[in-house]
This record gives sequence, structure tokens and C-alpha cells, in this order.
Amino acid sequence: MRTRTILLTLLFLAIAAGASTARALTQDELIARIQAAGYTQVSEIKSTAEGTTAKAVKNGKPVRLLVDGAGQIKEQN
Repeated sequence: MRTRTILLTLLFLAIAAGASTARALTQDELIARIQAAGYTQVSEIKSTAEGTTAKAVKNGKPVRLLVDGAGQIKEQN
């Protein structure tokens, strides 16, 4: 009985982990997320091994951005 409970718990956790996997953002959703973070003139969007890169402008200055798999936006130097 205890083994069955453990196996069912593991099965539930495996299903829950799979259901929480993030889906990829569409280009429009990505642009909207970048703009919501205060960036404008989003361009040159490219998919890379690290995530998605883009060029944008913030506070009048051009910046390069990396949007990682979790959707976090980071400025690159």
C-alpha cells in the first residue's frame, strides 16, 4: 500500500512538472513584454542558444537585450 502511494505521488509530481513548462512566446508577445519593461523601437529579434536577442531603445539610448527561457529581460553589453 505504501509503495502504491509513493508511486502515485511521483506520477502526480511528474505530471505537474510537465504542465508547468513554459511555452515559447510569439514575436508579438515578446515585443509587448519588452515594451512593458520600458523599452521602445524593438528590432532585430533573433533566437539564439541563450534565448532571444533584440535591439531596443531605453531612455534614448540603444541597448541589446537577451530574453531568457524564463522570460527575464536582461541588457547585454
